[in-house]
Formats: sequence, structure tokens, C-alpha cells
Amino acid sequence: MMESDKPKGKLRTGFTTGTCATAGAKAGVLAILNQEKTSSVNVTLPKKSKIQIKIERCEFSKSSASCFVIKDGGDDPDVTHGAEIHTTVSITDDIGKIEIDGGEGVGRVTKPGLGLVVGSAAINPTPKKMITENISEIAQDLLKKNGIKVLISVPKGRELAPKTDNPRLGILGGISILGTSGIVMPYSTASFAASIRQSIDVTIAMGNDTVVLTTGGRSEDFARKIVSLPDHCFVQMGDFSGYTVQQCAKKGIKKAYVAGFIGKLTKMGMGVKQTHVKGSKVDMEFLAEIAVRCNIPLDTVEEIKKANTARHVFEIVSGKNLGKKYFDLVCSEVYNQLRKHSEEKFEIDVIMFDFDGNTIGRFPRQ
Repeated sequence: MMESDKPKGKLRTGFTTGTCATAGAKAGVLAILNQEKTSSVNVTLPKKSKIQIKIERCEFSKSSASCFVIKDGGDDPDVTHGAEIHTTVSITDDIGKIEIDGGEGVGRVTKPGLGLVVGSAAINPTPKKMITENISEIAQDLLKKNGIKVLISVPKGRELAPKTDNPRLGILGGISILGTSGIVMPYSTASFAASIRQSIDVTIAMGNDTVVLTTGGRSEDFARKIVSLPDHCFVQMGDFSGYTVQQCAKKGIKKAYVAGFIGKLTKMGMGVKQTHVKGSKVDMEFLAEIAVRCNIPLDTVEEIKKANTARHVFEIVSGKNLGKKYFDLVCSEVYNQLRKHSEEKFEIDVIMFDFDGNTIGRFPRQ
């Protein structure tokens, strides 16, 4: 569960565990500052829009506060839907410092390849940034004299963790605090499929025959920087790559840019048409075979076979400066699979981004 995708349908949205923790942290700081309970807060999301979050319980003293938020997955609830996210805020002596850590029910990272330090709490970078920014908005004066420690815990996190991919990924003891947009968008198959069809129909109705298909909001943002097309040409296909290219073929699209990160693109290259993290896994043998075809040294091939995630493979290959041909070849596998799904009825251009938005792979090579 690394990336939130944004369908254009009308199902009810929810909010991420990261948003829950941010709301709890902000409410806790407000409780300390105002010495009164906070029943709801406005959380500023990564794209600067705001969402109001209800605070279920709030307990405070002069130097600490604990606030509890119930995770709401909207119309596509996952296993964390309904979980209580507890956030405890404490005043420290570290002037200007905001420290964020995980407590009971938040997993700890034991393997590389997740973009998190081994041994740290499984709190992704975007939630950390959200917490820091939301606290900084309201605690400027406090931070001139003190620091703030934020401890996130999930009472049922240890029990929920086996129902997620965390154990396989080496995140032990609880769930992850996730979210790239702060919002959970619904993935009801029928409704999401309808929103994809509608998006393609709008593109055609506006007189365009080229679309940019992305796996989510971040990949769309990055794609906009290198593909100059109107807004209506950008279609977030989420995990439904096979269905989307079939619809493009059926509706007369002439060209599709397909943009994403190594995880989802690898699954597409493997021939997986529905790439949701729970529905399929990246095959490290597949990625190792591509390394063999690139004449990458055998010791590195063995490292790839034992990699924890597709992102871990990205780190291995990039760290040895072996990426250019390798990532292009992954893109070529995606190209071949999607051309089959689309009955070769339109042109496809596959683009792979790294996690900072740089283009690291492309096929056909420009």
C-alpha cells in the first residue's frame, strides 16, 4: 500500500491512517495550547486542500495530550477501516524539533526496500511531513522555546497486521501509517471501471485521441511535467491497467502514455491486469531474469532474487549505476503486455519514474 489513486467517480472517499495521525497530533497540540478538549480539526493535506476530521476522545495536561481518531476508509474500506489511531503529543526540551515515532501497534521496519530506515517505525514520509507541517502551522511560538514529540499507536495494530502485506515486507509488530494524498479513494470495481470509461469518453468528446494513463496522483503529477496535454487527457487507471487499455482500444484512442513507478509497472510487465497490492505480488525471479538479459553481474542478480520489494530492486540497481538499460527493459515488458491487452490497436509509450519524479526508464526510448 504505497500510492493513493484518485478515480473520478462519486463514491464516498475516506482518509488515510496518516491523516488520522496528523489530526490527532494537531488536536493534541491545540489541547495543550488552549487547555481544552478539541472535538474536530482541519487537516491540511499534501496538495494544500483541507479536510475536517472528528476527534473521538481527547485527554490533556499542561505538557501532554492524547487524541484518538477512527480510521474511515470510505466506500472502499481496507482492513484498517474502523481502527483507532492514538496520537500522544508531549512537550520536550529540544527547541524547534518535532520528533515522530511509532508505539504499540505500529510496525517496525526490519528489511530494506521500503524507503524507510531499518529499525524505524513504519510511518511513511508523507504522513511525517503532514504531521510536521500541520503542527508547525499552530505551534510556532511553542517551538521557539520547546520541542514536540509525537507518538502514534494503534491498539489493534498487532492484530490487524497479519491481514496486510506487512509481515511479508518485513514490517513486524503492527500496521503502517500510510498515505500519499491523505485521502482514500474508493476502488469498487464496477464504479471505478465506470469512472475510467467516463474519463476516456470525456477525452474523446473534447476532440482528443491521446491519453496519459497513470497509476495514481503522484505519477500523474510527474507525468504532467513531461507530457503537455489538457487536463481531460489524464486518466488515473489505478490498478486496472488491463481493463483501461482494452477500453482505450474499444473507444478509438490512438496513443496512450502509461506512467508509474517500478512496483506497479513490474506487475504490468509480468502480465498482471489488476495490480492491487493484495491481488498480486512482484515476482523477483522476473526482475532477476531482466537483470540477466542486461548482463548485470551474477552477484547482483542474486541480490535481486532475494530483494524484499520492487523498490528494493530499484535501490540495488540504481546504487550500482546499472539502471538505464534495466529500467528501459522493464518498460519494454510493460509495453509488450499492454499491446497484447489492447490488441495492438494504438500506440503506447511507457514511462517509469523514480520516487522523486525523475524519468528512469522508457519504452520506446525517445
